[in-house]
This record gives sequence, structure tokens and C-alpha cells, in this order.
Amino acid sequence: QVQLVDSGGGLVQPGGSLRLSCAASGSISSIDILGWYRQAPGKGRELVASIISGGSTNYADSVKGRFTISKDNAKNVVYLQMNSLKLEDTAVYYCNAKIRDPAAPWRYLEIWGQGTLVTVSS
Repeated sequence: QVQLVDSGGGLVQPGGSLRLSCAASGSISSIDILGWYRQAPGKGRELVASIISGGSTNYADSVKGRFTISKDNAKNVVYLQMNSLKLEDTAVYYCNAKIRDPAAPWRYLEIWGQGTLVTVSS
């Protein structure tokens, strides 16, 4: 089974940058949708960015123009480049993979990374 390991979080000042990494144990080319979610204190988990196997990307309105999701198929790594960070970006960030279930193609198998904490503070 595919496993995901998140890393790259830390403390950064407003306006700063961080790059998160998600290392997969298997080939990411077999994953239908890769994404980054985040969960702030007292709030639910929300989708930040996603990338489909064909290369198309989607972003939450709150991060458009500031965050970029990308992947390196050769290294089996997914990245989230975060620029112009704001206080509201403070959250635990989770890597996510969705793989269509061959036995039940109407649903996805879902895998989560362990999460990495991003703290934006002055």
C-alpha cells in the first residue's frame, strides 16, 4: 500500500516562504489525485491545493497566487511552495492521495500523511 510522509513545516514570519514535501513509498504516477489539506485550530480540514494525474491543478481562493503545488514523478515527491505567508495560513498541513478503487470504481481509496505544522507569527 502507498504511504505518505510529510515534512517541511516550521515557524515563519508573515510574508515569508516555506516549501512542504510529501514523499510517497510508491509511484505517484498511479495516483489519481494528489492534494494538500490543512486544519487550523478549532476549524475543519480544508483543501488547499490539488493536482490531477494529467497535471491540472486547483487551488483554494485564499491561496491563489501565493501557493503552488507540483510533483516530481521520478522522485515520487509532491511539493507545496508557499509564498507571502499570512497569519491565517497557520495550520497543520496534510498530504493526501486519492486512488480509484479497481474493485469499486465509483469510489476512491484515500491515504493521508501524518501532517506537518506551519506556524506563521510575528
